[in-house]
Amino acid sequence: MKKNIPIGISNYRTLKERNLYHVDKTLMIKDFLDDNGTWITLITRPRRFGKTLNMSMMAEFFDITKDSKDIFSGTKIMETEYASKINQYPTIFLSFADAKGTKQNTINSIKNSLRKAYRQYRYIFTNMDEDEEEDYLDLKEAMKKGANPTLDGIETCILFLMEMLYKYYGKKVMLFIDEYDTPFIEAHVSGFYDDIRKQLASLLHNALKDADPLEYAMLTGIQRVANENIFSDLNNIEIYDLSCDGYSQYFGFTESETKQILKDFDLNFDNKVKEMYDGYHIGNIDVYNPWSILKYTKSRELGYYWINTSSNTMIKNAIEKSDIFFKKDFESLIHNGYLNTDINLGTSFYETNNTSTLWGLFVNAGYLTIAEKLGLEEYRLIIPNNEVIREFKSLVASYLNVSSKLLDNISKGLLNEDQVIFFDSLQEILLIPSYHDYKSENSYHMLFLSLCIYMQATHKAISNRESGNGRPDIILKSHTSRYPSYVIEFKYNKENENTDKLADIALEQIERKGYGIELTGRIIHIGLGVHGKKANMKWIIKQEK
Repeated sequence: MKKNIPIGISNYRTLKERNLYHVDKTLMIKDFLDDNGTWITLITRPRRFGKTLNMSMMAEFFDITKDSKDIFSGTKIMETEYASKINQYPTIFLSFADAKGTKQNTINSIKNSLRKAYRQYRYIFTNMDEDEEEDYLDLKEAMKKGANPTLDGIETCILFLMEMLYKYYGKKVMLFIDEYDTPFIEAHVSGFYDDIRKQLASLLHNALKDADPLEYAMLTGIQRVANENIFSDLNNIEIYDLSCDGYSQYFGFTESETKQILKDFDLNFDNKVKEMYDGYHIGNIDVYNPWSILKYTKSRELGYYWINTSSNTMIKNAIEKSDIFFKKDFESLIHNGYLNTDINLGTSFYETNNTSTLWGLFVNAGYLTIAEKLGLEEYRLIIPNNEVIREFKSLVASYLNVSSKLLDNISKGLLNEDQVIFFDSLQEILLIPSYHDYKSENSYHMLFLSLCIYMQATHKAISNRESGNGRPDIILKSHTSRYPSYVIEFKYNKENENTDKLADIALEQIERKGYGIELTGRIIHIGLGVHGKKANMKWIIKQEK
């Protein structure tokens, strides 16, 4: 009997007790203990890559209050010398994954996580001295839900709990904090960053800075929050970002793991699966999006399952505020399918607003992946797969200030050879910006920019490249005989309002200069005459070559 797929299960004990399907990632515990010269470990990965489940696994293994031998029976970690470490440490596990939404929801979620940790160890607060009892009562009051609609007073909550655990057990504490940066990101996106950042940063820094009761700590998140002094002056901290080999095989599924999962559920591993969900590079490991693979395995249909709402909003906001250098690079990425650029993975964009940190956000959030390291901080970036391309369509639409549906209709008009849908959608785009935005033919690059990403699966988009005896504006070369190839030429004239004549001139230029002469199969020539917000189109089907 096949095991059930664990969609949305992020608690390791629940996954094992319910005998749900899982991939054994327990050697992550061995790597953690092998790296004993590192006191604090920070691992940055995109959302939906298994961070919470892995952190739950780590906490379950070390937690002194639990008996986890049955849970880990038969796993790889129990075959190592570290099997004896199971359930030997007082352990604190905090997850801020749900600290999102409104300001109050974010604050309540942080407090809930802290209260849960205190409830787990309520029995250690029985023999306190007078000072400890006073601190304990103050912290309990600060953690109350709703009583204090701020994070004031929580700054030493984790440190105090560690001190009391060390006192009670005589053993140093293992600390695991999952999605530590989620409240920072949410607060930035929603406009209440200054209301929580100081207290939240102090909470984390106090727990990590020279804390005598701390054995080891591990934190996960999307990116490093660098400017809030969380990690400043810390000794023996190691940061494993997406360019590093460390822990690379534990977040996401390797190709061999993906093949085994699909085989176990009688699904084929083929190029369609690779093109949809593969393409992420973490260090020297090629990985698949685990959330999407599991959703595909359960539904048995290739679909778009990855979504990253918070990062999507933050990236859209950042693009709007970006400089001309980023925008040129963004257009180059969409045109060419790759970008060679400097990136900064060590600082969050909202803290240091520049082009390298913005590209770092794209990588950290999972919208781009590193294909190759070119220099000290220079990398070749690519869009990982077709699933992420779908998310990029939303970014392109936002960048061009048009709706995704409108751009979809343009591509559908071409794919279905529907002149009316194509031209009507183009006319709608022309009505959006100011008349004065249309100052040259280059101003109409938005059509090409959208076609590059919206038709990537079916056509190769080529702009201003040699063809015949000149450089056509756009060639859409079909990948298969199922769809026609297109040659598109714009003619713009600031003075001439006769767009019908301009369209004729554009079409005649395609013919006269032999644009697209290298194309084979069914070919359609489109001449577009444009004046301000007015346009006209001539559409001619050529004989197959």
